[in-house]
Amino acid sequence: MMTNPAFAARTPVLELVAVHAGYGRIDVLHGVDLALHAGEVYALLGPNGAGKSTTLGVASGQIVPSSGGLMLCGRDVTGAAPDALARAGVCVVPEGRGIFPNLTVAENLRMATFTGMRYPDVSARAFTQFPRLRDRRRQMAGTLSGGEQQMLAMARALATDPAVLLVDELSMGLAPIVVDELYDHVRQIAAAGLSILIVEQFVHEILGIADVAGIMLHGRIEHTGSTTELADGLASAYLGGKH
Repeated sequence: MMTNPAFAARTPVLELVAVHAGYGRIDVLHGVDLALHAGEVYALLGPNGAGKSTTLGVASGQIVPSSGGLMLCGRDVTGAAPDALARAGVCVVPEGRGIFPNLTVAENLRMATFTGMRYPDVSARAFTQFPRLRDRRRQMAGTLSGGEQQMLAMARALATDPAVLLVDELSMGLAPIVVDELYDHVRQIAAAGLSILIVEQFVHEILGIADVAGIMLHGRIEHTGSTTELADGLASAYLGGKH
């Protein structure tokens, strides 16, 4: 059955609808609505403890909402397992990178073949996007620099040609010059049309790439708009103009 192009154009690739979620009986999210459209970069910003990582947990299937729903291309996937969502095209670069430190770079990339991709295709794509990893392919991932580990995490996620990329705190623990380099890669990836939902603290870097930004406070997305519209409000909301 063919999809109506007009319907496809207005249907978000990924959507959270009135989501309440948390840990045990304690909700961290209190009615979160978020829509990521095709080819869009959405920056989710806010202070620590606001609920940003929990939002990504719901979007990736790692946390099941206590109420509300998760939609993928208009289809209700609430409660779907993380591996099922990964096979459907939702890939995650988690906070802390999520690599296997005792495996080589090449072995880490081989882990991305679980979706059925051939390893030569996975490695070729990874080394094209991140040439430095080619030189490190026999090196243990745990001995890479922090920036190289983040590149490896991104390369492994992108190798499966995802429909949606979820990125949690890309800049965590990294020097600003390394963050700039990583965001150059993100800019290239975004320009190729991948839909990206990214949680970040380095606000200036992500605002230069994002199409839409949301400010999360106390488990709710309080403000959503273009990065231009929200730039002034960000400083007064929680950043104090520092970043």
